[in-house]
Amino acid sequence: MPVSEYINAIILGALQGVAEFLPISSSGHLVIFGKLLGQTENFQMTVALHVGTLFSILVVYRNELKILLTKRPLCQAIVLATVPLVAIGLCLSMSKPIKSMLDALFSNVLLAGCGLLVTAVVLVVGQRLERNRRTLDEITTWHAIIVGLFQAMALVPGVSRSGSTIAGGLVGGLRREAATTFSFFIAIPAIAGGGVLAAKEIWEGNGGGSSVGVLLVGASVSFVVGLFALRWLIRLVSQQRLHWFAWYCAVVGTATILWQLWRQITVSS
Repeated sequence: MPVSEYINAIILGALQGVAEFLPISSSGHLVIFGKLLGQTENFQMTVALHVGTLFSILVVYRNELKILLTKRPLCQAIVLATVPLVAIGLCLSMSKPIKSMLDALFSNVLLAGCGLLVTAVVLVVGQRLERNRRTLDEITTWHAIIVGLFQAMALVPGVSRSGSTIAGGLVGGLRREAATTFSFFIAIPAIAGGGVLAAKEIWEGNGGGSSVGVLLVGASVSFVVGLFALRWLIRLVSQQRLHWFAWYCAVVGTATILWQLWRQITVSS
């Protein structure tokens, strides 16, 4: 197995660990850097990276998750917030022609750049309009629906799931800590569901052919990096630092769009 595959796994694992939790879009960065690294879509690696970040959440929020199991209203809110993402995902995947078209669209680097600009706007609006009132125990059906709709936006590459859901919680009136915690509670079924869909692609023969060693390296790196990234984000949200990531997304998104437009100009000429 070429050493370059392990190096790519380390790079992608680090990207996943950082971008899954920091509000800069893991899907957008994987699309962009996959293009830069010359990699085609690899569903086996996608599953491995998501498993790594899923365990990061379970470790960081292990105490909160134990308490969560005793709070039925909060569990119901998590289920409700997950419905929009699941409903849209199922509708889009029911038709093979539509799925093929969307697969091509969602791996589009130019779209990922545009999605990063959307993330920048969402982060600024979320921080500006935050009302900082309700705790995690005071989440209502309305809050769950708002956050769930914001999460569904993250189906578009470049639109950050964590950024969208935290911003949605802040706009809906949740306190910063509550918005962040709820964002990652609903990330568990979202990330697990994404992993299941990718595993389905592997089962159907669209895996990617990575060795077990390469997959373990990618998953391990995404897990370790994810631990640090998640803890850092929790601290930054409490300090009202979401605008830092808005600037980053704006710069990277703009650079990506200009890069793709330049490529199209040079190819056509």
